[in-house]
Amino acid sequence: MKMTGEREIAAPRETVWAALLSEEVLKECVPGAEEVSGTPEDGFDAVVMQKVGPVKATFRGRVILSDMVEPESLTLTGEGKGGAAGFAKGGADVTLEEVEGGTRLVYDVEAKVGGKLAQLGSRIVDGFAKKMADQFFSRLEEVIEGPKPEDDDEVAEKKGWLKKLIS
Repeated sequence: MKMTGEREIAAPRETVWAALLSEEVLKECVPGAEEVSGTPEDGFDAVVMQKVGPVKATFRGRVILSDMVEPESLTLTGEGKGGAAGFAKGGADVTLEEVEGGTRLVYDVEAKVGGKLAQLGSRIVDGFAKKMADQFFSRLEEVIEGPKPEDDDEVAEKKGWLKKLIS
């Protein structure tokens, strides 16, 4: 399955680039992430808990960053194994473009599943994969931009931590 999308993030391209390479940001942005460790050079190991339809599993996997052209583009490639639930693997080509007021992040994602997950049917799996990609990039935007005016103080403090870290 293939998905494409884009987001406009109100931050400089270098800030968005740094966020994509950060272990802390990845843990914050990957839906269901319980652990993320590693470096951009060596790759990231992750433990992610997800429920797809009736199948709930903990996936252990690895994400490798390649084709990095700072601060313009990179490729994320990952694979996770969820025991009896099966496996998921895929990649995302991410491009960062300077635009007025920030950065346009464009992504092309390709994903594949096997095992019990594949038996759920493409409609459920495709919908889930699209939701995961949307959640990841929405959360990335929130972490980078910080709180929106309508957020209460507690939510605003949690969302704005990356901006404080980079500033």
